[in-house]
Amino acid sequence: MSRKKIKLAYITNDSARKTTYKKRSKGLLKKVREITTLCGIQAFAVINSPDFGSQAEVWPSLEDARRLLSEFKKLPLSKQNKKMVNQESFLEESLAKATRKLRKLRKENRQKELKEVMFESLSGKGIL
Repeated sequence: MSRKKIKLAYITNDSARKTTYKKRSKGLLKKVREITTLCGIQAFAVINSPDFGSQAEVWPSLEDARRLLSEFKKLPLSKQNKKMVNQESFLEESLAKATRKLRKLRKENRQKELKEVMFESLSGKGIL
């Protein structure tokens, strides 16, 4: 059974927000741990919340995170940026994809309309 879709909005109730933060951060760290185990990759997560404590939560450890980050920074820029996406490029790519899809659907609709007009004219129905 699928879960119902939740509305993503700021939680105004402090205790509910804190509870949700704890649950979600725990779930996020579990997912990072699972992907590192299942795929044999190295990863770390940093969760920083100004509302709930002054210290950022780091998984697996602060030392491992620093080591992985320094290894990443030692890579050439071409490799660092190979699959890196920022919000602007992500939105541009999404817009381009949606535009291509719209163009394709318009073309298909136009072909269907032309086909329908041809069938109507061949069957003797007037175009008017």
